[in-house]
Amino acid sequence: MAFVVTENCIKCKFTDCVDVCPVDCFHEGPNFLVIDPDECIDCTLCEPECPANAIFAEDEVPEEQENFIALNAELSKIWPIITNVQDALPDADEWNGKTGKLELLEK
Repeated sequence: MAFVVTENCIKCKFTDCVDVCPVDCFHEGPNFLVIDPDECIDCTLCEPECPANAIFAEDEVPEEQENFIALNAELSKIWPIITNVQDALPDADEWNGKTGKLELLEK
């Protein structure tokens, strides 16, 4: 079981989670982060660090966001690894908590 980044990360991209990951399983896109399920060791460290509450254990992903399981696996194969904390997107606080952001995901 891996951890999964879900919709609330879109347009926020806080990187607090990256800082605590012991195996560098996070990958960065233009406005979203994903977790490589093949690299994730299920350490649970990232989940409580996410200010957007966008990270879930795979078996706890809300039903309406289960498509993010496959999306994390797909995008982690093409996006580069991120290992350093960066500033969140400029309007992250404005987007945090908004729903219906999947169409805003930049690949």
